Formats: sequence, structure tokens, C-alpha cells
Amino acid sequence: MGVSADQSSSISSSTLDQSSLGDPVPSTLPRVADGVSLRSVTKMYGSVTAIENLTLDIPSGQYCCLLGPSGCGKTTALRVISGHESVTRGKVLIGDRCVNDLPPAKRNTAMMFQNYALFPHKTIWQNVEFGLKMQKVPQRDRRLRVGEMLELVGLSHTADRKPHALSGGQQQRIALARALVTRPHVLMLDEPLSALDENLRVRMRGELRKIQKQFGLTFIQVTHHVEEAFSLSDQIVVMNHGHIEQVATPSELFNTPASQFVAKFMGENNIFQGKVVHYEECSGKNGMGSSMQHTYSPHIQGSHLQNGGNGIIELAVDGIGSVFCRGYPTQPGTLAACSVRPDLLTVTPQFSERSAVPFTEDVASTDASQTTLTARVVDVELTGYVTRVGLVLESTGQELLYKVRTQDWLAANVQETQQVTVTWSANDCVFLPE
Repeated sequence: MGVSADQSSSISSSTLDQSSLGDPVPSTLPRVADGVSLRSVTKMYGSVTAIENLTLDIPSGQYCCLLGPSGCGKTTALRVISGHESVTRGKVLIGDRCVNDLPPAKRNTAMMFQNYALFPHKTIWQNVEFGLKMQKVPQRDRRLRVGEMLELVGLSHTADRKPHALSGGQQQRIALARALVTRPHVLMLDEPLSALDENLRVRMRGELRKIQKQFGLTFIQVTHHVEEAFSLSDQIVVMNHGHIEQVATPSELFNTPASQFVAKFMGENNIFQGKVVHYEECSGKNGMGSSMQHTYSPHIQGSHLQNGGNGIIELAVDGIGSVFCRGYPTQPGTLAACSVRPDLLTVTPQFSERSAVPFTEDVASTDASQTTLTARVVDVELTGYVTRVGLVLESTGQELLYKVRTQDWLAANVQETQQVTVTWSANDCVFLPE
């Protein structure tokens, strides 16, 4: 995995400026981090808009993942922050400084590239040392820092080897050491795990998160893997077509996707398209109770996005009828959708007293509204602790996914082709605006 001489300067440029390197070298990496903010940032390549009007705040010391499909603008956003791309409009702030006019070397950042970009003709020690030499850091300080970083990533014994003698996981750790040795306030990672096999990718996720927590740095990582973003992040930014769809914690994103795109991109959500019939404001446990009134206010929609809303929305779905979900006040007649996770369904065999129980075990719902449909089992996949069950609705042929503990599924003794009743609480179904 070689790089040209021209590439070498760009690899080392995303580092701290030399003025911050004069102090004695401490025994551990300093806990210094900057937050990153984008203010109405747009980047165009000719007539093509890569990202448009992005506004985002990444708090200092957090692990943030930019998540989305290929071509959504996440790498462009990363390169705009690092200074490898200029902005067309808007402001990029690192800490309290607008860095629009600063080169990468002056932004207190470092970049870890997708292919690691290690120099094949240099030893591991020389690769890690390279950025410090470019900054003219004294030899004594270089020796201390490089030794510290190699020890940190557990590869001191490889110092005299060349990159080709290392495994993919070891090369990844050396690339990380080279980025951290310059003591950046923000570390940016462009798909750093994509070249690794699944087992190694899982292990390296843990190492990245451990180092980020240990030193409190701000990490910003690009990925298109949902599982990777969930396992690493304090904050996830979901992008699509150059825009931000949702900014949320992993738990918020899991429980309350903010749009149909987010729900679909997350995968495995059961989504129903329909038209809003009415909205009922609720009170009581979990926001669902017996006290309801029909209301509509177009001014407070945004306030309910994070918790999914305080009321029940009835959607009219073709071929199904009424489907109930939690949501915020929405104009009747609005085209929309709703989403329910596969682990929140309750599936009961028809003409049987035995039922498959969902993970939540909260099958005795007291919610005011519940959706009940008839389906048929078409596929059963035992994957260990969890069983994935494919269902098809009798009325429309729509496919649904149900996830249940394997021991509960086997105890229910449900067979393929058997007819079942599918139910869920309105409180477990999320409203998705168009």
C-alpha cells in the first residue's frame, strides 16, 4: 500500500502547528480536544452540489460518525473540516476559530485515511515519525513521542519492520499512531476499517473507542456501516444527498428515526405508508393514556421529534386499514408513514394458546390504540440467541420482519406457512413524516 511523494505532504499536513510543540513531552497524550461546528456550509464542484447548507455542532471530546450511503456527501464534509477542500459558502469552526482560510497544518487536526497510506520504503518507526520530522520537532522529542505511540498501540516490537511485514490490523494501528503522534485536537477517520475482515473490524472498533475515551479527543469518522456507527459513536449524523437527515445519539436513532430515509437506511424496520386520519393528544404512562382530545397545531412539530411525540396518530394504509403510531400534531390528510422495529412486534399463532413473546416481554399493553394484523410465516432463520422470522401480510402481501429470542420461538412451536396474528402498541410505532 504505497503512496507517492506528492501524497506524503498531504498526509502529514493535517497536524498541529509547530508552535504547540516546544514544551517537554509528557508521558501520556495530552487531553486536549476541540469541538467542531459547521454553519450553513455548502461545497460545490462546478455545477454539482456535494453538500448543501450543513449546520452541525460536534462537542469536544465526542466520537461522531458521519453515516450514510455512498455519494451522500459525508467524505466531502470530512475533507471540508480538515481543510483538504475549501467551502463554497458557510463557515467551519474548530474550537472557537473560523478556519475557512487556514491550511490543514494550522487546524490542529489529523487525518487517518481509508488505505492507511503508509510509506512502503520506510520502517514502522519512520512512518510514525514522519509528521514530527516535517514539523521540525527535535530528535529527542521525536524519539519519546514515537516510542510512546508504538507502545500505546502495542506494536513497539515492529519498529524496524516495513509495512508489508504487518497484518492489516497492525497497519491500521500504525496509521492511528502516526495520526496521534502529532497531538491533534480533532482526529478524522475516513472509512478506517473498511479494508479489514469482519472479525478484525469488530476488534479494531473496540481499540478505536478505547483510545478515544482514554485521551478524550474529538473523533469524526466516516462510515456507511450502521453497526459500526452504533458501536463507536456518542453522536451519529445521518446524511443523504448532501443534506443532514438526523443528528442523534445511537439510542435516539434506534428508537426514534426522524424520517423515512433514516428508518429504511437503518435496516429491518417495518414501514407502512399511509395518510394521516387524525391525531389524539395523550397523557398518562409512557405518554399514552385514557385522556385524549383531537388537536392540530402546525407550530410544535419539531419539539416532539426526539421522543417520538406525545400522542397517537391514526394512519389509513391501503389494504390494511388503520395503523396507530406515536407522534406529534400533524394535519389530517398528510401523506406519511410509520415504523415499528422487528423486536417490538408480538406474534401469536392463530387457533393456539401458545405465543412467541417479544424481547420487551411487555405484551400486556395498556395503550389506548393497538394495531392488529393477520400474517403468514414464510421464513425462519435461527441465528443463535435471536431468531429472525419472515412474515407476509395476508391482506397486502407486504413482508415484515420479526425478531424474537430463539428459546421463546421454539417454545411457541410455530411452523412455516402457519397463520399468525401480529400486534404492536402505538407507543412502539414511530411516526415518519415524508
